Amino acid sequence: MRLALHGESEAFGEIFQRHADRVYHHCFRRLGSWSAAEDATSLVFLETWRRRTDAIPAAGSLLPWLLGVANNVTRNLHRTARRYDTALYRMSAAPLTTPDHSDDVAGRIDDERRLAPVLRELRTLPRPDQDVIALVLMSGLTYAEAAVALGVPVGTVRSRLSRARKRIALPHLLSEES
Repeated sequence: MRLALHGESEAFGEIFQRHADRVYHHCFRRLGSWSAAEDATSLVFLETWRRRTDAIPAAGSLLPWLLGVANNVTRNLHRTARRYDTALYRMSAAPLTTPDHSDDVAGRIDDERRLAPVLRELRTLPRPDQDVIALVLMSGLTYAEAAVALGVPVGTVRSRLSRARKRIALPHLLSEES
């Protein structure tokens, strides 16, 4: 990790290999789209490389920090998508659709359909509560790791999660396989 944080590309590649799947699943859970999650994961590691000197390992792992970067990337992608949709609406142009003919399209659609109500419910919460749920319940970080990812005390993570659990009924879907 020390070598990667000092610019050794091969060491950084090992960090990518170790954490890319977890980052990818976290991004999917935040965005609700496998293809958007692929783009987000690329952006997370690009941003991580760019900001590698700012990285904060937690208990010998960069995963909490990476998921904090992923939260920022997904938030920016949501904002960009809203702006794009608004611009398209103003142009009143009919959207072009090209069907995806890959073998896994049905599975992806089912995943996205199952995750949509979860994301709708999650978006009713304040952003800090959404971030805690995404990190702890959806991506399996410990409270301490989530605290590192969010840059807040562990007690804040606990209280936000407790408050969020009281406000919404979280579906069974928030597991690692999602």
